Amino acid sequence: MNYKYVICEKDGEIATIMLNRPGKLNVMDFPGDGGLLDDFSSALDAASNDDAIKVLIIKAAGRAFCAGHDLERIYKVYEEWDKEPGKRRPSQRARLLTDRRWLEVHQKILLHPKVTIAQVHGYCIGEGAAIAEMCDIAIVSEDAHISHAEQRLGFAGSGINLVPLFQAVGYKKARWMCLTGEAMDGIEAERIGWATKVVPPDKLDEEVTKVAKQITLLPKDGIAIGKASNHMLLDILGMTSGWLQGYMTHTMFTNLRYEPGEWVFVKDRKVKGTKTAFHTRDERYMETK
Repeated sequence: MNYKYVICEKDGEIATIMLNRPGKLNVMDFPGDGGLLDDFSSALDAASNDDAIKVLIIKAAGRAFCAGHDLERIYKVYEEWDKEPGKRRPSQRARLLTDRRWLEVHQKILLHPKVTIAQVHGYCIGEGAAIAEMCDIAIVSEDAHISHAEQRLGFAGSGINLVPLFQAVGYKKARWMCLTGEAMDGIEAERIGWATKVVPPDKLDEEVTKVAKQITLLPKDGIAIGKASNHMLLDILGMTSGWLQGYMTHTMFTNLRYEPGEWVFVKDRKVKGTKTAFHTRDERYMETK
């Protein structure tokens, strides 16, 4: 299939989905936008249904894997359900259904029937980090910039499927990442268990291809049974519950009541614009150092 925002390729038993919104650092929009997320979701389905494929690589064009969500679309995506957007507070129906459909894409990756490899370079923030965390394997560049800085919007450990993060790096480190939004490079990501393997930037393509080819040595039925077994293990570990935890807490967060003096991204965006509000989010944390 032809897509506008992803490039799909197949080389024998290896398929690749390349996020292709480089001018925006491959930030994700929301379900129904007809953009990157919808294309990505459809491409995941196509790879899932292709019996010739054993391994799926998820990578990205440009200088970022995925720098999070499109901050222009945050909150507005709920308002647009109404005939007159912005006249009333968005309904719970709009919030819940949109968030559920978005987190369903995470489930598609987590439970994908093919072996999934995240090829991470550059900025890998928020939604980008979550995509990599849902994959079976994450191979990262040494100079990658990985964080859950989206939590600085006020989530404080909610709003996304965080169970794979907690399983990968442990409770204390995961809480630290969520409460501070601090970034790490690929070397640190491997050290703490977030990444499977770290390599120099110029070796990333080569290493991912090598690992993918190694996995294709396994029989198709073996991979299918292994992924079914992995699904059972994810259930035992409680990781599949992250779908519900993610979208329910995100919906709750969009209804947050802010106290006087507390910073509100949506209000700041309305007054100063998205770019300035985005920088303000992180500058506030720099001021405390």
